[in-house]
Amino acid sequence: MLQYILKRIFIFIPTLIAITLLGFIISVNAPGDAVGRMVSSVQGNGDMGAQSVGIEIKKKEWREKLGLDLPIFYFSLTSLSRPDTLYKIYDKNEKEALDRLIDKYGNWEQIEMYHNSLTKFYLNQERFTIDTNKIKQYDKNAVLEALNQLKFEASALKASYEKVVINAKMEKVSNLLNTYSFLTPFKSDFEKVKQNYSSIEKNVSVWKNYIPRIAFYGYKNQYHRWLFGDGGKFSKGLLLHGDFGISYVTRQPISDVIYSKIGWSLFFSMLSVILAYLISIPIGVKAAAKRGSRFDKSSSIILFMLYSMPSFWLATLLIMTFANTDVFSWLPASGVKPALGYPDGASFLEMVKISVPYIILPAICYTYSSFAFLSRTMRVAMLDVVGQDYIRTARAKGLSEKKVIWKHGLKNALLPIITIFANVFPAAIGGSVIIESIFTIPGMGSESIYAIQNNDYPMIIAVLTITGFLTLVGYLISDILYAIVDPRISYK
Repeated sequence: MLQYILKRIFIFIPTLIAITLLGFIISVNAPGDAVGRMVSSVQGNGDMGAQSVGIEIKKKEWREKLGLDLPIFYFSLTSLSRPDTLYKIYDKNEKEALDRLIDKYGNWEQIEMYHNSLTKFYLNQERFTIDTNKIKQYDKNAVLEALNQLKFEASALKASYEKVVINAKMEKVSNLLNTYSFLTPFKSDFEKVKQNYSSIEKNVSVWKNYIPRIAFYGYKNQYHRWLFGDGGKFSKGLLLHGDFGISYVTRQPISDVIYSKIGWSLFFSMLSVILAYLISIPIGVKAAAKRGSRFDKSSSIILFMLYSMPSFWLATLLIMTFANTDVFSWLPASGVKPALGYPDGASFLEMVKISVPYIILPAICYTYSSFAFLSRTMRVAMLDVVGQDYIRTARAKGLSEKKVIWKHGLKNALLPIITIFANVFPAAIGGSVIIESIFTIPGMGSESIYAIQNNDYPMIIAVLTITGFLTLVGYLISDILYAIVDPRISYK
């Protein structure tokens, strides 16, 4: 058996690599600016230039923490016109503008000079300090408005690539510089920007876009850091320590959030599966043994009625009936424990006893819909088994019907049920969004929907990756159970 398990795990390795690679690709191409979301806006009345510089410093720090200052992969297939340092531009709009300029002109040397001069022009505005003594003839609000307008146009230039747009922005900047004398210090920087842009148009090298080139980056890249970490400075790595990064919403490690939430989702998933199997298997076996009987027909009708009930409707009905002071106030309506928590010094059994009333209603909603599917699957599998030759032989030997069905027939009819069991593990990480929301269960279902609503991509990718891994675990366990249940199946 051990050799078989090791072989299966070895086969799973390419799939795991594909899952991690897919998750990484999605995270890299997710819309939005991760750095911008992680940086808090500066509040208060201070010098706007100093505030902006402070924000830029914070952005640089978060880029390093998130690993966005590294190339994406071990290598990239690019062209002769593209540099291998473009990943260092963290602003997506700015990077897209440089990409478009390269596609259009192909002369990175000139484009880089233009970009550097434009960046210098913008940063000098950020650091600019207004001397009110020298600009008494201007209203202070007008000064701030003019300076902000100049910053806006310079920032827009960094994200522009169409010739018409760039010329229009440059004309607006020129008008501002000529209108306000206190903006004169920026004229020399702007002249350099215009000269460099003119150089781009004069030295077109589009042919470089058609010459392929492979850029190698080694192990210092975002994917390697995501898998193996950076030595523990900011990331411990997914494969070695299960580190999925930092949440964009809470700024907490994703692993801590998952470990704190997955317990209840896993508990309810396993509890519902155990209850569903304990109830459905006997019903399905008995319905197959007494095919066409009143029990077979009545159980089918009742189970399919349960199957047709929406979980949110049944959950609301149960709360209104058994957690309602006007009807039966027998059970709590939400949560998994008292609002104030467990008493200090409570033992494990005492905590279980306290939580049992909170678990009853959610457990019913988790379980009831599985009855029809599992019992009918068990019934069909059992009907196929009872028609086999070895069952007729067992009956011919004089064995009781009970022994024939439960000892000889049941074991061979469990294969379809085992196949369904493989889906239990991946379902645990996703939880049940509806039931967890209705009963206020702190599980992965509510956490997943919260992550989707808030575009918390690291959490979404973590759920995707763990779900894929647990799917492989479920298949492995199913394969092992196949061989245990049916002796005709060999580990070889």
